[in-house]
Amino acid sequence: MRIVVTGASGWIGSAVVPELIDSGHRVVGLARSDASAAALTAAGAEVVRGTVDDLDVLRDAAAASDGVIHLAFKHDIAFTGDFQGAAEADRRAVDTFGDTLAGTDRPFVLASGVVGLKPGHLATERDMPTIDGSPISIRSATAQAVLALASRGVRSSVVRLSPTCHGEGDHGFMATLVAIARDKGVSGYIGDGANRWPAVHRLDAARLFRLAAEKAPAGSVLHGAAEEGVAIRDIAEVIGRHLDVPVTAVAPEAAAGHFAWLGAFLGVDAPASNTLTRELLDWEPTHPGLLEDLDKGHYFHTPATTT
Repeated sequence: MRIVVTGASGWIGSAVVPELIDSGHRVVGLARSDASAAALTAAGAEVVRGTVDDLDVLRDAAAASDGVIHLAFKHDIAFTGDFQGAAEADRRAVDTFGDTLAGTDRPFVLASGVVGLKPGHLATERDMPTIDGSPISIRSATAQAVLALASRGVRSSVVRLSPTCHGEGDHGFMATLVAIARDKGVSGYIGDGANRWPAVHRLDAARLFRLAAEKAPAGSVLHGAAEEGVAIRDIAEVIGRHLDVPVTAVAPEAAAGHFAWLGAFLGVDAPASNTLTRELLDWEPTHPGLLEDLDKGHYFHTPATTT
């Protein structure tokens, strides 16, 4: 298949591209910069220049493809206060892809998330998010719109990713938690730290996206969660051991001051099942779990300094 991938040079995308190519697919990657274009060319992908705001570019690319994997999101503005703007731009891109692919039976795979589905309980692929009009629920509504494309002749699926897609080179939640522990001199967790986050190695996530594009039935919900839930306290203990700093509880009311923006997420209990995903696609994660990956030490390397 000739598959368009947005976010192709990002953390997940840069693993999805070689996964697809190694399996015999042709990849067309959306690149918004010279650096991204060069990275995609080096990986063996074709390049289309543009961003998720360039709807004509998205429309033309999808029309000339055998399917789309949509990973891109405007994280740059989302994390600087305009989450709603990022989510609305994402919805416009999704609607453009959906309209273009309607009636073709081609695959359209969307990256989404599992956090917030069923706090405090094990979320399954059958659980649906609450749409309450809040900015964050715009993304949930977008995922629902992708599933609804099944009724319009699109082989649509949604991959709900774990909050941490870990691996060497990760600059996301785990890397941020390590940086905070290094800066504060303590490795913290909120409350008793028993709350759980699901986790998946990014290479296992990449394989799931490939399998979804190849054979997920229309309207499928898939969970990119190799581990149902890893206790945040256990994560903090590994970080504390590697940095040789104390491991301490942080009161919920002090979380924002200690963890900054991460404090809004770190106390969430969000375990997620992958049973239906494994059964549907024969997806078997093979890479290290989160704690084992942390213990490899690459999250704790510091850049060399020069004088």
